Amino acid sequence: MPTVAEMIVEALVQVGVKRVYGVAGDSLNSIVDALRRHEGITWVQVRHEEVGAFAAAAEAQLTGQLSVCAGSCGPGNLHLINGLYDAHRSMAPVLAIAAQIPSSEIGTNYFQETHPERLFADCSHFCEFLSTPRQMPRLLQIGMHTALSKRGVSVLVIPGDVAMEEISEDKSRHDFAHLRPRVRPSEHDLDELAGLLNESKKVMFLCGSGCATAHDQVIKLATLLQAPIVHALRGKEHAEHDNPNDVGMTGFIGSPSGYRAIEGCDLLLMLGTDFPYQAFYPKKARIIQVDVRAENLGRRSRLDLGVVGDVNETLLALLPKIEQKADSSFLQESLADYATTRKDWDSHAKGLAGQTPIHPEYLAALLNELASDNAVFTCDTGMSTVWAARYLRMTRDRRLLGSFNHGSMANAMPHAIGAQFAQPGRQVVALCGDGGFSMLMGDILTVRQYELPIKLIIFNNSCLGMVKLEMQVAGLPNSGTDFKPDVNYARIAEAAGILGVRIEDPAGLPGAIKQAMEHQGPALLDVVTNPYELIKPPDLKLSQAWGFSLFMLKETVLGNASNVTELIESNLR
Repeated sequence: MPTVAEMIVEALVQVGVKRVYGVAGDSLNSIVDALRRHEGITWVQVRHEEVGAFAAAAEAQLTGQLSVCAGSCGPGNLHLINGLYDAHRSMAPVLAIAAQIPSSEIGTNYFQETHPERLFADCSHFCEFLSTPRQMPRLLQIGMHTALSKRGVSVLVIPGDVAMEEISEDKSRHDFAHLRPRVRPSEHDLDELAGLLNESKKVMFLCGSGCATAHDQVIKLATLLQAPIVHALRGKEHAEHDNPNDVGMTGFIGSPSGYRAIEGCDLLLMLGTDFPYQAFYPKKARIIQVDVRAENLGRRSRLDLGVVGDVNETLLALLPKIEQKADSSFLQESLADYATTRKDWDSHAKGLAGQTPIHPEYLAALLNELASDNAVFTCDTGMSTVWAARYLRMTRDRRLLGSFNHGSMANAMPHAIGAQFAQPGRQVVALCGDGGFSMLMGDILTVRQYELPIKLIIFNNSCLGMVKLEMQVAGLPNSGTDFKPDVNYARIAEAAGILGVRIEDPAGLPGAIKQAMEHQGPALLDVVTNPYELIKPPDLKLSQAWGFSLFMLKETVLGNASNVTELIESNLR
């Protein structure tokens, strides 16, 4: 008879899982051994369980299928929690196996005892404790089914001794390939939606990740309505490409054109987005929200109409009810505004020989130019996300992954690991901050161990750039944000057996990027970038300007006038 561990592995294979990410440990060893003995599935040894959870999240987002990570009892599975929060908030179907101490010792304050079924409840749709083999395979089936159908995390807690017990073999098949229902609004809702759109003069679209399967329908509808299209950050990869109505992104790191287009509309149509920032919603316009998750409707702003439905299915049913608008003035004004914004941004993406340190915008623009048309980009939270959002242009086949909802540091390399495992034939480029990369830097050894051809690009500004900016805006002098400027990450990569190149002069940057992209194995570019680079928000508030002025005054009083000078000179371009 099979053991519980063997039954788990067999079920994972049946639903198409190819690998399990984690760090081996005593309570998990029976599952690791079962993986070793089963063809068609492998154990991926990471250096930190958090990396395993991030990697599983990236794989699930790219494939749409279930991915799996695991951690041994106590600290082992606790290390998963940050990556699982990211997966859950990114709606990535991930199953986490949280091993537990021997079942006879639970409740005795035993060595490494925790209660994962409590700890993981906040970052999962399903979190249950497997106390006896008789609960198999039902709990596993429910967990996998829940992760796939609700698009999020399931956690199965298993004591090591229970995993080793034998169980009567279950011959049932586990096939959950078609779990996402087609959700279409009622005719009444469609008629009301069409009526509001047809009678409005200045319609504006705000697109999120829910538009992933609806690109063509979104463009058709926008064309009929002469509507500009703004995207949230998670909507960038789905709404930006092949879009003649694109006027940029909204949010704190978005474009002024996107902000102004939303402010100028008389009706905002939200499509598959739970955009969280209330300050960026229009103050006077009517608002309609279409989302497959009813709980998202009206959560961020007042609504004139909320429609439950998959975006693609909704628009397919809606399009025949929409009248062609003749007046394109609002669209043309918004497009012209975006062209001005784009010209301003592109003017900063320059690099002249000897002009150091390198502008991060120049690095991001070159990556956009030299990466393949089907590259998978991952980016760390912080300034790396800013440059990715503004300078990476999406194509139909490019992808952009980040911790866009959870906002965790150190996600770019772990996400890249999962992406490269999931799709080994694709180019994977990680835009890493030096703070983010160094936080989970140990897993560069995972990249080396499996010879993953990931291209790690370090935006090395020797500081926590976004935190530094937040302090400046708040009028606070910089504190706790700076690193030693002489850390050479290229040498660290070389010591690990990875191609490492350090670039300090913009003249050498194009060639270095080409070298990394053409290299057959993993490569790391350590690019020394300007720490004084500012990002102008779409709508500059008086309080922000005052905070920044206060920061400069305090820095001068504290004897750091050179910092102020560098800041001014870096941004007067």
